[in-house]
Amino acid sequence: MPRVIDTDERNRLVTEAAWRVLVREGIPSLSVRKVAAEAGLPPSSLRYTFPTQASLRIRAYELVVERLAERVAAIAPGADWARAVLLELLPLDESRRLEMEITVVLGTAAMADGDLRATHHRAHRAVRDLCERVVRAVEVDPADVRVETERLHAIMDGLALHMNRQDDDEGTDWAVQVVDTHLADLKKIPPTTLG
Repeated sequence: MPRVIDTDERNRLVTEAAWRVLVREGIPSLSVRKVAAEAGLPPSSLRYTFPTQASLRIRAYELVVERLAERVAAIAPGADWARAVLLELLPLDESRRLEMEITVVLGTAAMADGDLRATHHRAHRAVRDLCERVVRAVEVDPADVRVETERLHAIMDGLALHMNRQDDDEGTDWAVQVVDTHLADLKKIPPTTLG
């Protein structure tokens, strides 16, 4: 008797299969047929939920943002909250490394894909908003919040990209140290003087 899975679980399995196809074969190979085969499902079972390649790409990108939001929501408030949030933005394990790879692939594709562009902007905004929450949590002067948010966002994006492109044997301690150093610097920023 076949295993019965609910719609949300099936869609998650299909989306994760789309991730694997994207990373292994690239955007041109992302098709409903290939994703169905990767997920071990008949293509006809995907055609209602994911009728087009665009719908697969959009859902694959949305899942990255949803997973990040779930991880951040699970972080307990406290003195280390800001650091824990920033570490969630880095590919420190295999699942976050895969998410970063999907972000790079689909973020690049969004430059020429109008269907994907709005999803890319939402993903970009979600990370920027997390950076702003961190900046506010470490009590940066309100006059400096915007510029420090943009700087932190750029640092985190750059770190994540470098980590995803480095050799596996290079480790991740260096990136965590950069996060810790920048957080310490943020906490020491003197209030803006008007004058």
